[in-house]
Amino acid sequence: MTGFRRLAALMMAAFALLTLMTACATRQHSPVPEVPDDPASAFPAKVSLPGGQPVTLLQQPKRIVSLSPSATETLFALGAGDQVVAVDQFSNYPANAPRTELTGFTADAAAVADKKPDLVIAPDNATQLAEGLKVVDVPVLLTPSAASLEDAYQQIQVIGQATGHGNQATAMVQKMRADIADIVAKTPKPPQPLTYFHEVSPDLYTATSQSFVGSVYSQFGMVNIADPAGGADPAGGPFPQLSQEHVVQANPNLIFAADTKCCGVNAAAIAARPGWNTVDAVRRNHVVELDDDVASRWGPRVVDFVRAISDAVGKAQQG
Repeated sequence: MTGFRRLAALMMAAFALLTLMTACATRQHSPVPEVPDDPASAFPAKVSLPGGQPVTLLQQPKRIVSLSPSATETLFALGAGDQVVAVDQFSNYPANAPRTELTGFTADAAAVADKKPDLVIAPDNATQLAEGLKVVDVPVLLTPSAASLEDAYQQIQVIGQATGHGNQATAMVQKMRADIADIVAKTPKPPQPLTYFHEVSPDLYTATSQSFVGSVYSQFGMVNIADPAGGADPAGGPFPQLSQEHVVQANPNLIFAADTKCCGVNAAAIAARPGWNTVDAVRRNHVVELDDDVASRWGPRVVDFVRAISDAVGKAQQG
């Protein structure tokens, strides 16, 4: 895996990780059922996210540039797709999003301004871009990496407010909450907590429970082998790199491979690693091939991620 590819994979993970091909993850999502909004009365509007600068919008934006894959998915799911004129190169969902060579990591103000946006949504590390666009009076909404489902819901709500789709955002969040609660409630509870390993890249970078993706797994009461409770070094941070020895010794009940698309990892490749044939998840065929994107973003498809985990937990208890 090249340095850039690994950096991209880890950055997507940090943006939630979570940037899995299960049947449920490939379904296209229709926009939230229309809940009438009145953009004329919703603007001027001032929106903000925790830790960020407030953004003032005098009127509903008609030319949006999204440099965040999670934001792109949210915009289209809210019904704001026709307001989006450009997205970054990693925004590959939905398929009709207007992808460009821009990236939230390196985009410069001139390249983004060339799209003539009246709103830019970007990762919160794009502060230099925001300063450059401020000079030409382009508002920039910086979105931090979600650390929990509540963070994800808040971002959806704010994106809805910023684009004139506040009511749709409220409806979406309510539906996501209900769907996730229903999936978790219907998932069989094992007698003992299951242990798991979430693989971000083949060199064994992973995500602890302090990450967004880890917080989703926590809904099911599982033990993450990357956490101190799972025997890992507490100094590793939210996205540590584990050793082969640690994973084999931890012997997780489930392995979730979130590097199938980026790196070609699958259950067979994991089983072929030296010593991994002794791991419980491998021996019992409980290696789950996730869609990298679904497992690394905190937009509306997080429900698909929750469903994939639920399915795996249920199967693990069957044998």
